[in-house]
Amino acid sequence: MLDIAFAKAALPKSGALALFIAEAAAPTGLAAALDEHLAGGLTRALAAAKFTGKKGQTATLLAPAEGFTRIVAIGLGKATDLTARSAEQAGGHAAAALKSEESATIAADELPPELAAHIGLGARLRAYRFDIYRTTIKPEDKPKLAKLTLLAADPAKSRTAYAPLQAVAYGVEFTRDLVSEPANILTPAIMADRAETLESLGLKVEIFSPKDMAKLGFGALLGVAQGSAEEARMVVMQWHGAAQSEKPGEKPAKGGKKLKNPIAFIGKGVTFDTGGISIKPAAGMEDMKWDMAGAGAVVGLMAALAGRKARVDAIGIVGLVENMPSGTAQRPGDVVKSYSGQTIEVLNTDAEGRLVLADVIAYTQKRFAPRFMIDLATLTGAIIVGLGHEYAGLFANDDALADQLIAAGKATGEGVWRMPLGDAYDKQINSDIADMKNIGGGRAGGSITAAQFIQRFVDTKSGPMPWAHLDIAGMAWAAKDSPTTPKGATAFGVRLLDCLVADHYES
Repeated sequence: MLDIAFAKAALPKSGALALFIAEAAAPTGLAAALDEHLAGGLTRALAAAKFTGKKGQTATLLAPAEGFTRIVAIGLGKATDLTARSAEQAGGHAAAALKSEESATIAADELPPELAAHIGLGARLRAYRFDIYRTTIKPEDKPKLAKLTLLAADPAKSRTAYAPLQAVAYGVEFTRDLVSEPANILTPAIMADRAETLESLGLKVEIFSPKDMAKLGFGALLGVAQGSAEEARMVVMQWHGAAQSEKPGEKPAKGGKKLKNPIAFIGKGVTFDTGGISIKPAAGMEDMKWDMAGAGAVVGLMAALAGRKARVDAIGIVGLVENMPSGTAQRPGDVVKSYSGQTIEVLNTDAEGRLVLADVIAYTQKRFAPRFMIDLATLTGAIIVGLGHEYAGLFANDDALADQLIAAGKATGEGVWRMPLGDAYDKQINSDIADMKNIGGGRAGGSITAAQFIQRFVDTKSGPMPWAHLDIAGMAWAAKDSPTTPKGATAFGVRLLDCLVADHYES
């Protein structure tokens, strides 16, 4: 991971330096001091490069003076439009431009301390790499950047502002690592073990075996897993943060006091999805290693909440299975009984994620009686057809919760788009021989009928239960770099839900 430090604003005499310049603005602060040191060389170079400070624009000066290896100017866009999100993007651009340096400095002296902290967050998120299985990378092709020092107007305030952001970055990185792993390494049991390591942050972690889940009556989840040699797991993570001591650095107890009306996050964790007997086409099936990205995001979120000692009681529960075809695999047409007691006719074994969520959601509600439940799942290809790779699909039975998620998406750049629910869609999953079937009548509205299926396991008979479903199938993996996300696993959902918690649910 990239080491981020903060120091007093003083012009360095050597090394690599990144500068931020607003649109149509002259260099100020350390940038102006550097221009003077270069006898106007910075101004001339930027003019020659037609650099105007437009958002995301970069210009690089190689070895502009003795001791300096490179100077990188990065456009901030209009100064009046600068936000935490755009600061993060600028930090990401800086990390990408400086990746060939072992260490570098960023001049953030003209920014408020909080925005300087977000510069650091963006740089760390962009610098992420997953190279543990690559053994033949040439030295010149390896990114070298290990440390960034931000020159800030008030280093102490920036350092304080960065502390919780650093915890969130760790959660994002933890999720990206999980989602990037190949399925022969990250089995349900191994993923559960990795989640258990987060007890070091103060989480209480329970791992349920197939035998445990059979006793509970998890017929839907275990039906998905029965064709695989890899055993299923369910992981329950608890963060007791609402009643934390005011003493700095003190962790809340892992257990003891019962959680009272916590918030709950549930993740689909299919560590590999062949489709089962309803097998997928071979082309692109390797992507199904990240069919556990919803569960990965929940694990990373819990790491973030614990890492920054969020003042909230939160539950994270993930159902972990592998969906394989074999002589013991679930067949199309089988009927299973879920934890809730409802029966399901399984018409398509490739519509398996909703079966996993059915049991876990019903269990979460019955055991913990949460204030709300939010589930995340790489659930349907249909959501990609509808929304592409720009938004996750949001389905909700509660307008206030939906609005909070939309606002958090705008703040973090992890956008969600609300989709409809309704009786006409719900009727499409009625079965002739069971309480419901696991697919609708055709391809039309596939992401909606999937959400309707999940909603049937949210019990509102005794009163309202706010619930939201995030279909992240189009957002879990990036085909190309973006300012704060390198190509690969995105960890979509970690920052979105951490923002939701921070803005609305901490005491």
